[in-house]
Amino acid sequence: MTAAVAAGAPVRIEPLERVSPSILNRALSAASKAYDLPTAEDSTQDLIQSSLTDLKTINARVLELALFSPNETIEDITTSDLVYLFVPYVVAEVLGRVKTLDREDRMRLLQQAEFSLKTFISTLEHFDIVPKDERKMYERGIADKIKQYQKEKELKGRVEVLRKRRSQSATEDDASLNEFELVATLLPTSPDPSAEEDDTETDEVLPPRAPTDGSDSRSKQRDQDTMWRLDAPRGGPDGQGPLLDPSGKPLRPFTILPAGAADRARLQNQVFGPGHHLPSMTVDEYLQIEQERGNILSGGGKASESALTESEQLALDAEMDGSADAERREEEKRLKDENWANTRTRTLAGQATP
Repeated sequence: MTAAVAAGAPVRIEPLERVSPSILNRALSAASKAYDLPTAEDSTQDLIQSSLTDLKTINARVLELALFSPNETIEDITTSDLVYLFVPYVVAEVLGRVKTLDREDRMRLLQQAEFSLKTFISTLEHFDIVPKDERKMYERGIADKIKQYQKEKELKGRVEVLRKRRSQSATEDDASLNEFELVATLLPTSPDPSAEEDDTETDEVLPPRAPTDGSDSRSKQRDQDTMWRLDAPRGGPDGQGPLLDPSGKPLRPFTILPAGAADRARLQNQVFGPGHHLPSMTVDEYLQIEQERGNILSGGGKASESALTESEQLALDAEMDGSADAERREEEKRLKDENWANTRTRTLAGQATP
């Protein structure tokens, strides 16, 4: 029975009217009972196989009915159908407790469980069930955990070298031992050791490591020599030393922007986006247009104060008797005075009218 289900035997699809939440409840109940029982027992495997049969029936009906379409959102799914989003996750958990006798069957079951988990995660991401802020926090937590593990491993190696050095010394006493214990307390440890989970399924899927050769021993010897020196970090933004000397002279080549082609293309596409407005004229053209509109004031200062007004200039030009230019200037002055008088008369008449 185990081999038939694990090998992916065809599952008979029940009619639509016979697929009800009771099948899911029965599958979850059997899986819950088997979770607390030893997996080696036959009764436990019977519960697991019963749960797998019901889960595969439900999963086949969900795919046939296309309950979760890629074109829909989480609001388009009915409340009664939301529970079936959880089916791939339950399938992966139940597959992990199936008893197998050889490695090939175990690998096949783990691959099926991995596929179910990826399907479940992709569904959550498609419907945006997990907020983006929580996903970023999870990714940042993984990166911080990796950095902490690397620092802890490096510090443990240095303390181990220090311990070996002290053990080889002939003058070792209790004071040196206390000093070693003091250094050992500086190790960053997890606040809850039980919180670190053993990913045994991943260890089973990964291929075994190849046997080491003489080159590995030489590399270990070089690493040990490096740890014996206990050199301080070289510093710099990339850990390879400073970029500039105190006088500002470059000490080694470096790049200011990312060197990857993908990063350069991404930055180039961000230079001018939809919100940018490109210039349509030069500064001189803009000033010329504004001056023609009368939006730019000119004059002022001492030179403008000492210059003649338009009326004074016309009066001065009109005094130049005997020339055509003087007559023209005199006529312009007369017309200007006449226009001013007419404007003044119309203004006074308008004010006097009730």
